[in-house]
Amino acid sequence: MPPSARLRVAVPTDLAFAEAYAVLRLREAVFVVEQDCPYPELDGRDLEPDCRWLWYTDDDGAVLASLRVLTEDDGVRRIGRVVTAPAARGRGLAAELMRECLQLIGDRAEAVLNAQVQLVGWYERFGFRGDGAEFLEDGIPHRPMRRPVSG
Repeated sequence: MPPSARLRVAVPTDLAFAEAYAVLRLREAVFVVEQDCPYPELDGRDLEPDCRWLWYTDDDGAVLASLRVLTEDDGVRRIGRVVTAPAARGRGLAAELMRECLQLIGDRAEAVLNAQVQLVGWYERFGFRGDGAEFLEDGIPHRPMRRPVSG
């Protein structure tokens, strides 16, 4: 883990309001404002009992990077809302967060995600492979990806 970054993992019921607000604010700043995607960021899935929030904070408690893991009806884990604060980019936080996430998921569950096309190679470093045709989501090209069960 990079210096001065603290990992947090929580289920929705364990989140303090200020923690949830800080994570959601970062997601809105990047996905809605920076990427110019006016969509409802609050989709209701963050409150699902099996949802896991993972994020890094700095020494002052500011959110540096975040993601969430959902459990689909078939048991597959869906990783999403992977985001890094602009000031924290280039420090390897997203990669550390992804490693922590995959360790949490373990080798016995499949994981899926929808990668922005320019990040497909980055996700391949973690064992994900293309799993369908490219599609547009909020005007941004995405590719479905899957990481199969190991062993």
